[in-house]
Amino acid sequence: MAGKKVLRVPYLPLLEAQESADGVRHLLDDKGCVSTISEVNWAAEYPYRPLTTFSVGHSGQSLYIDFLVRCNFLRAVNEADQSPVSQDSCVEFFVSPRSDGRYWNFEFNCIGAINASHRVERRSPTRLTSAELAMVRRYASCGDRPFCELEGLFVWSLLVVIPLELIGVEYKGEPVSMTGNFYKCASATSQPHYLSWNAVSAPRPDFHRPECFGDIILV
Repeated sequence: MAGKKVLRVPYLPLLEAQESADGVRHLLDDKGCVSTISEVNWAAEYPYRPLTTFSVGHSGQSLYIDFLVRCNFLRAVNEADQSPVSQDSCVEFFVSPRSDGRYWNFEFNCIGAINASHRVERRSPTRLTSAELAMVRRYASCGDRPFCELEGLFVWSLLVVIPLELIGVEYKGEPVSMTGNFYKCASATSQPHYLSWNAVSAPRPDFHRPECFGDIILV
């Protein structure tokens, strides 16, 4: 497996002053860190690789991630929070703020429904409460109404804003080192796929692999 990737997330205090999602996106495009989710970890069985990028920055209070996807099938059947959104056209962010083995998983389908927990291992999640989920702002270009799978050529985006306090992080102007990964998946579509930012070493699709997280540094 390739070595760990490193993502340096810039401090952009003006993110808090933006009055619209478009304003945030423009600032992230201009001054944020841009990367791709392009690792095809199980290519023999799941070779499809939809173009997926993300722009990221932080305000000192929240982490801002703007995902952009181009794909051939689009699905958003799950509309409720804490539903299996990874079956749909989905992007995900996993993060471990400290070296204690604890990590958070934030999973979003293309209409912004969220499935989120924190845990030490996959089998023992602590689901985020409704109040905690409401803290995560989501702005989906596909709207918020569910739909069955569509075939064609689609470009969609999802901007998410995750308060740092939700994951137990306090930014004091000094770099904060974390580990994590970004994913793109869609397990129940006609072209199922499982992509990652940092490569994942596992015999079958499994994103709950903290040992395969890359380095994420809030600067």
